[in-house]
Amino acid sequence: MSKEMEAVIQKDPNEREFHQAVSEVLESVKPVLDKNQEYRHANIISRITEPERVIMFRVPWADDRGEIHVNRGFRIEMNSAIGPYKGGLRFHPSVNLSILKFLAFEQVFKNALTTLPMGGGKGGSDFDPKGKSDLEVMRFCQSFMAELFRHIGHNTDIPAGDIGVGAREIGYLFGMYKKLKNEFTGVLTGKSLNWGGSLIRPEATGYGAVYFAQEMLSTRKESLDGKTCIVSGSGNVAQYATEKIMELGGKVVTFSDSSGYVYDEKGVDRDKLNYVMQLKNIKRGRIQEYAEKYPEAVYTPVDPNQDFNPLWNHKADCAFPSATQNEINENDAANLLKNGVYVVSEGANMPTVPEGVNLFLDNKNMLYAPGKAANAGGVAVSGLEMAQNSMRIKWSREEVDMRLKEIMRSIHTSCVDAAEEYGTPGNYVNGANIAGFVKVVEAMIDQGVV
Repeated sequence: MSKEMEAVIQKDPNEREFHQAVSEVLESVKPVLDKNQEYRHANIISRITEPERVIMFRVPWADDRGEIHVNRGFRIEMNSAIGPYKGGLRFHPSVNLSILKFLAFEQVFKNALTTLPMGGGKGGSDFDPKGKSDLEVMRFCQSFMAELFRHIGHNTDIPAGDIGVGAREIGYLFGMYKKLKNEFTGVLTGKSLNWGGSLIRPEATGYGAVYFAQEMLSTRKESLDGKTCIVSGSGNVAQYATEKIMELGGKVVTFSDSSGYVYDEKGVDRDKLNYVMQLKNIKRGRIQEYAEKYPEAVYTPVDPNQDFNPLWNHKADCAFPSATQNEINENDAANLLKNGVYVVSEGANMPTVPEGVNLFLDNKNMLYAPGKAANAGGVAVSGLEMAQNSMRIKWSREEVDMRLKEIMRSIHTSCVDAAEEYGTPGNYVNGANIAGFVKVVEAMIDQGVV
């Protein structure tokens, strides 16, 4: 373990997810540090691993019975070397400082890869919107924004959505911000189309992960046409990854949520995907209902304490983990390889544990894209939404999709070039970490010790 990593652990000993994210980056960029001693002289690792600002606050709100609840709110403003802080808000019971620092740290390099001028941040709360009424969610969002508004702005910090924060929550948050600040600016992305949102924004992360997989396959003169694909999750990322896979000729055979997964050997078609969108986006139901609607599908409950997830134990060519962090453990990674999967494009943030990543990288046939590269499509279109808001214009669906595709192609090229330059051709983990790291560090050094 490097001295830099030891220092991070000593400073924040209980932040396991943050340690995992930092460790991966430090391992990749060691040859960069060895080649550029001025980075070490500038103590750049200590500076880049310490957030510029950590904001934590109380969020009191009243439920429909008049009972008062208190949640904890966070915003991690990690790094603004190349632009204002940019990153989502997550509302989920698992939210804590470690998870948000890991997400913010990853966001710094992901945003750098997009070619757009955006720094990195992340935020959220341990509030759970599941099972809450619209009025309860509104009251919570208004209370959350009553504190957050002091720390954000269209030239300072531009939050977006994440797990538990969709169009409904963004609307309530924006409405409160507008009331408090008395201004209509693009301070949040992921807005509805009729008041400043961008076309393709809901689709962007899923589409981007598929575009990146297609770019990797093209290096072997292959495509997604005819490929069988495993997709985890059933939210926006999974839904639109599935849509784009189908459009490019692939077959998706799985969806999942926190309770279990469905396996549909015949594959998801347009009607089945529409059903999932209605089930998850409107009814807010469970994926088990898919198997009740389509008896040819098999539903399997998943015990989070078992040593492997059967979702990842099916014959397939490609996998798109699109649910949450660390959803693929070492056994799951081994099962994917055993079942013929040779393309993994991460739609979620850090969904594979380090031991699983090592298995993928050790297999020379595997095309493995880490989340900071493969799922950058979401923040890329958030950046395009910011540009449209600034210019007071709206681009067509075709225009935004074309720009997204070009950004994902550019990210792929950057990863390939950086990996080759530092002696690990084909290693997209090293390529993504190095390309993002160098861009941010050079900006930090240009701006002095601040």
